[in-house]
Amino acid sequence: MIFQKFDQIEVENLTLPEKFTFPFYYTPHALAKLASEKLQKYLNQQNDFEHNFGFDKSHKGLIIGKMFGVLVVQNQLNQLGYLWAFSGKLGNENHHKYFVPPIFDMLKTDGFFKKDEEVINQINANLEELECSQKYKTEQQNFENIKTEATIDIEKHKKLIKTNKALREQDRLIMKDWSFDKRNVKENALGEASKIEQILLKKMTKYWRYKIEEAQQKLDVFLKEINALKNQRKEKSAILQQKLFDAYQFLNYNGQYKSIGDIYNNNPPAGAGECAAPKLLHYAYQNSLKPICMAEFWWGQSPKSEVRIHQNYYPACKSKCEPLLISHMLVGLEVDENPFNKATELPKNIKIIYEDDHMLVIYKPEECLSVPGKIDAPSIYDFVKAKYPEASGPLIVHRLDMSTSGIMLIAKTEEAYYQLQQQFIKRTVKKTYIALLDGVITEKTGVIDLPLRVDLDDRPRQLICFEHGKPALTHWEVLKVKNNQTKIAFYPHSGRTHQLRVHAAHHLGLNTPIVGDDLYGKKANRLHLHAKSITFEHPKSKQNMNFEIPEEF
Repeated sequence: MIFQKFDQIEVENLTLPEKFTFPFYYTPHALAKLASEKLQKYLNQQNDFEHNFGFDKSHKGLIIGKMFGVLVVQNQLNQLGYLWAFSGKLGNENHHKYFVPPIFDMLKTDGFFKKDEEVINQINANLEELECSQKYKTEQQNFENIKTEATIDIEKHKKLIKTNKALREQDRLIMKDWSFDKRNVKENALGEASKIEQILLKKMTKYWRYKIEEAQQKLDVFLKEINALKNQRKEKSAILQQKLFDAYQFLNYNGQYKSIGDIYNNNPPAGAGECAAPKLLHYAYQNSLKPICMAEFWWGQSPKSEVRIHQNYYPACKSKCEPLLISHMLVGLEVDENPFNKATELPKNIKIIYEDDHMLVIYKPEECLSVPGKIDAPSIYDFVKAKYPEASGPLIVHRLDMSTSGIMLIAKTEEAYYQLQQQFIKRTVKKTYIALLDGVITEKTGVIDLPLRVDLDDRPRQLICFEHGKPALTHWEVLKVKNNQTKIAFYPHSGRTHQLRVHAAHHLGLNTPIVGDDLYGKKANRLHLHAKSITFEHPKSKQNMNFEIPEEF
């Protein structure tokens, strides 16, 4: 039941893709869409498992939306079919009818993981019992009490010594007029008193040191046992981790196995190998099924921090899946070229809107880098550097996302760069962005205040994070609603990465992604986001400057 064949009628007018899907940037092939629709229909109707996707508001418990994947495959009889998979667990289970199994089942009751985990859990239980025992707490408290009492007692005696020393100095002032014999007798008495005080301090110190050592020895009986359990747990955990690394063996198209430890240099991210894509490919290779194309989509309520839209297609995650798929599992399979690796010429429609001896104002088209990046493609920086080789400034004052069009400021001199940068830092630069949202916004205006940080597991995606995120504030105003889309003006107070895209798409923001946003919404011919106008102070003349170029959508 895991390999499901298409009906011949369903696919007779569909052509196979020339190459397999590049999983990190793709438009789903018609076959992958068909397989996805079948899976979504099943999810809507199934009674095979219980999982709280967040649709039933009366359902109590943790809401967990889920990434699902489909893989269109061809069997040895050249019959077309499809496989289904889910990322992680589904309904707290690894195995479900119709879905490919995990590459390694950690939930298997008679497997080594569960058995070893049980041993480690027992060590944890013993450790917790010991650390929570009344005897251990009593010895801990006794040790701390004795240390505190010793400190107080010794400090009290030291203060007494200091006080008595001062009194003796006063006596010596009075003794100046005394006879030699009388003064000598008194001085000997004073010296003897000082000596007795010092001897007493030594005895007190020795006594308390003995009491502390005695308490420490009693406490050490417990600490020795606790440390032994911790070391045992550490050793068992390391052995189990290595066994897991060795057990997680991934197949590639050439029939070669490679362990997760080798792929990630013994440091795999949490959940690596549990995503839909590697599970689908591994099962296909195991069962002599040729991968044709694939797609992944989100099902259920969006997580609190991420932007995930129900039924939207998404690329595979980079941190967990990119090393695994690119370096191993896709080896031998003809895969679509990574579109970001294509070296392209700069767009012809870059425009210089304003120029003087100090700065430039440039129009950057969409799908053009602001500065050189990881992909091999020319940028606005390259354009300016080639056109003005004598320019002494760092050139790029601020950036626009590759997919965003609009106005950029360029500094020709270091002084101009510094002056313009200060205005951005002090947030005196006023910017207006125009966006087309994929839905209707009923309110006319508002403010979005949601802090952002990078998604460490899936760069460059951003997350809403109230604990570690940087402040991000956006004012917005609806301009027009037409054809179930909203044209909107954004006035960002801060300039965080993907700020407007996330604030538009996130359910705590406008809950409506920008048209063409391939990270937080759906792909289209372009990202409909445009930096329309900018107002700032000229770096030299201090004159107020304003530039505007209308959007082309």
